[in-house]
Amino acid sequence: MTFRPIHAALIALSAITAGCTTADPTVYAGLASAPQLQPNPEDKSGRVPYRYTSNVDWRQYDKIIIDPVTIYSGPDNQFVKMAEKDKAVLANYMQDRFAEKLRPRFASVNSASPGTLRLHLTLTGAKDTTPFLGPFSHLDVGGNVINAAQAVRGREGTMAGSVNYAVEIYDAPSNRLLSAYVTKQYPNAMNAGATFSPLKGSKVGIDKGADALLAQFK
Repeated sequence: MTFRPIHAALIALSAITAGCTTADPTVYAGLASAPQLQPNPEDKSGRVPYRYTSNVDWRQYDKIIIDPVTIYSGPDNQFVKMAEKDKAVLANYMQDRFAEKLRPRFASVNSASPGTLRLHLTLTGAKDTTPFLGPFSHLDVGGNVINAAQAVRGREGTMAGSVNYAVEIYDAPSNRLLSAYVTKQYPNAMNAGATFSPLKGSKVGIDKGADALLAQFK
């Protein structure tokens, strides 16, 4: 079978970029929780490499204050050639989606009282889906082979979008840090639908991250 030049080029590029995805999150120096964050030995996926957890019973909390999402501007940020307007779009999307996902579990309030958590989210990095090549990698046979292998490993698809962010959870009345982590989220490598607009992969990652946080409180 003879491959057309564009197919061969795509396969070669996919092989290279499969290992050149956004860097895993780090202990961002500008985070309030940075001194508490430690390597997370329970994380096998690379999605949550640093975490801080105290001995807390989440069942005692039924209300939440969600701070406005912060866009991290420190020199150790992990935004990959992303316009400021696109960062703002993702921050607003994160604000809305986390509030929506947590609404069945917590009453949203504006003042600290017993049984209230305060959630602070910091968008620390993101990467757009590569135009044209992102969706094309799911249509090309060679690209699909690579993406299938990435999916089995729980890793990013080729040229797909992703998002990095930090979660800090406080007891609202005392302002005591209860839990914190940094995470990287992205679509399943075989999710072709997440490659058809530049920010779609990052948004899918935000959705997955909101679901993961909600599961933590159960």
